[in-house]
Amino acid sequence: MTGQNAEWKLFKFLKVLLFSVIFLITVLFLVATVKTFTFDADAGLLLGKWENTTAISLHLSPQQRKNQLAHFKAAIQIPTVSFTETNVNTSALREFDALLRKVFPKVFSSSVVQHEMVGSYSHLLTVSGSEADLEPYMLLAHIDVVPADEADGWDAPPFSAQEINGFIYGRGTIDNKQSVMGILQALEYLLERGYTPRRSFYIGLGHDEEVNGLHGAVNIVKLLKSRGVKLQYVLDEGLAVLDGVISGLDGPAALIGISEKGQATVKLSVSSAPGHSSMPPRESSIGILASAVKRLEENPMPRLFGYGPERGMFEHLAHKFGLPLKFIMSNLWLFSPLLSRVLERKPDTNAFVRTTTAVTMFNSGVKVLELVESTVSDERVKVELVNGFDPLPISSYDEQAFGFQIIKKTVQSMFPQLTVAPGVCVGNTDSRHYKDITQDIYRFAPSWFKPGDPQRFHGVNERISIQNYEEIVQFYFQLIQNNDIRKLPPPHSSQHEL
Repeated sequence: MTGQNAEWKLFKFLKVLLFSVIFLITVLFLVATVKTFTFDADAGLLLGKWENTTAISLHLSPQQRKNQLAHFKAAIQIPTVSFTETNVNTSALREFDALLRKVFPKVFSSSVVQHEMVGSYSHLLTVSGSEADLEPYMLLAHIDVVPADEADGWDAPPFSAQEINGFIYGRGTIDNKQSVMGILQALEYLLERGYTPRRSFYIGLGHDEEVNGLHGAVNIVKLLKSRGVKLQYVLDEGLAVLDGVISGLDGPAALIGISEKGQATVKLSVSSAPGHSSMPPRESSIGILASAVKRLEENPMPRLFGYGPERGMFEHLAHKFGLPLKFIMSNLWLFSPLLSRVLERKPDTNAFVRTTTAVTMFNSGVKVLELVESTVSDERVKVELVNGFDPLPISSYDEQAFGFQIIKKTVQSMFPQLTVAPGVCVGNTDSRHYKDITQDIYRFAPSWFKPGDPQRFHGVNERISIQNYEEIVQFYFQLIQNNDIRKLPPPHSSQHEL
């Protein structure tokens, strides 16, 4: 079957399906035989009167904005590259440490803030609150970046922080120095204005997140555990604001990661009797191995859409879709198999519906080993688990989930037009190391991604707009203050029916 024929048949199928769904909707509404879920489309948005904690506003002079941008550019220009777990650019990390101390003098001299170096190059900051009975929270970000080569086609050198049409280009602009500098810049501004928090909090800046965080985040957690620290919640990088990325969605959406997929590295090997190349066996070791890999690529892991937190994301966003998608999203109990078939057709959404398989790495939980063995189905191929970890626990995101609602309130106070929904990170972050000292881990930064931008992540032409970086500083400036409430106000009930 040619590609054009396959696409035409798919188009006809979807067209027929679309009209069938519309017809089905009409019939079901007329006879009132289907259950339409009643849900709070913006759960937690219409909360009761919040305690006013954002008493300090952020007004910057043109010179302050210029300095803020210069500090960020300086951070991007330092090549804090992590190549492997044992090969990181230590001289760049020392240079970055010196930069932080220079551009954030209040952070490193305030009596409110205790600073410690962990694992030689990571930073732990403890910001002491005035009310010791309030459980602390923690903000995470990472200093290191993945390698980048100008020869790959960058519009500007990857460590130049060059400004082009209102964007700053460079490795780390969205992964993850925008959060490193944004958090510290926000704290610097607050301290300059005489701020002392009510609720204590921690800031953890890892130096080797891109190579599993075994020396940075792991040692920070060990130190906190030795001190008996328990956290209200943790906020790390992960998901972002998606504008035009989700087809059919009316307007941008901020997705807050409430879990992340696990990962496993699996080694396939074949052993065979040695022989001379002039008398090759009918099947060589390489041929056997290639066939095994081909079977894995041709037989993807089973679709699991609708059985995890990804379902909550689409249900939260349902009211922002037009018909018939609104109906489908609101009734995933019926339509999740259909939606999963649509999502699996694109690589960037396929990861939402299943464990994904790559030739060199299998991104999955460690329980996937049996599935790999059954798919390979060749006793001559040895399947070994090299390393891995299971998916992370799902953090709470209901109306009384303190961390989720604080983040959500901060987002919507800055961007009232945004829909906020829970989501699942398909990549991994340093936050996974913190699961023993908190029940709730969230993964979000208000970086705006438009079509094509997700490919810049770990890719060519990584960039951020100057406006967006300023918004990120403002976000953390407000978030820190919003955390100073003692407890969430009771929610109003606001129900919406499809």
